[in-house]
Amino acid sequence: MNNHNLSKKQEILSYTAAFIFILLMVATAVHFADREVILPEIAAMAVAIFAFREQSWMRQPEKIFILPSLTAIIGFSINFLEIPYGMKLVAVLILMLILMYSFRYSLPPALATGFLPIVSQAHSFSFLATILSTTAVLMVSVYIFRLNKGSDRKSTIDSRTLLLYFGILVAWVAIATVLGYGQMAIIPPIAVVTYESLSMKMYSIKIALKQIAVLFLSASIGVFFFLTVNNWLIVSVADLLFMYLMLKLFKMHVPAVYAFPFLAFILPKEVISVLPFAALGMSIFSFGIILIYRQYADKMISKISDLK
Repeated sequence: MNNHNLSKKQEILSYTAAFIFILLMVATAVHFADREVILPEIAAMAVAIFAFREQSWMRQPEKIFILPSLTAIIGFSINFLEIPYGMKLVAVLILMLILMYSFRYSLPPALATGFLPIVSQAHSFSFLATILSTTAVLMVSVYIFRLNKGSDRKSTIDSRTLLLYFGILVAWVAIATVLGYGQMAIIPPIAVVTYESLSMKMYSIKIALKQIAVLFLSASIGVFFFLTVNNWLIVSVADLLFMYLMLKLFKMHVPAVYAFPFLAFILPKEVISVLPFAALGMSIFSFGIILIYRQYADKMISKISDLK
């Protein structure tokens, strides 16, 4: 992450801007009594762009609008097909990876916006309208405030990463379905962190354990506040403050943590209570596979180097 060079005043203003943006989204949902206006991954993107200044997400600012919008349209459209839930997820996954590969550009939160309409069972066009408007605002903000100043527009995408990512998610969809938790087969924030973890230059068990901890805690805190406080704006303020404090405590910058609490707002009621445990299961499985893969890959690279 890249907000280390911000002054204390700049950091406060950046977080304030991100939190106001998120609260306006929630307030709009409350005003129109439309839960599909709440987009968890937009909350994560707002924090990543305004507060964390995540340069890898802002190399090509126009993609902040283009990719999430396209993946959202893909997911929204497939959600209307009368096919099994797991097949919808896999179909969306395949099309999103093809899209990213064709653009030669990866934007992890765009994966979440593709899965979201299926996970939340979105059928209202207000979902698409919100995606288009919020990502447009974020894109314009990057240009106006030059939040990506100094970043390189060059971007590469590794086909091996895409294939491994596909394998991890499909395997987990199959496992969750067999265990009877198909509705929780894909949890968008974890899908994003999984992709980001595959792209990390260094990945260790310490990083994996900290990721598992903050994701489980963010889901648990989000569910707790949602089920105990009957005011969405108060819940949102509490969620944002707790996520901020938690990440400071763990000394981590994980935008997806800010998405988790808002999943409770849009998930079907029957699965909200199991969200933290589903998140824990998917995290352990996904990050465990990545750890095994990275150890194997590092050994192979070492052997090749020795041969040279």
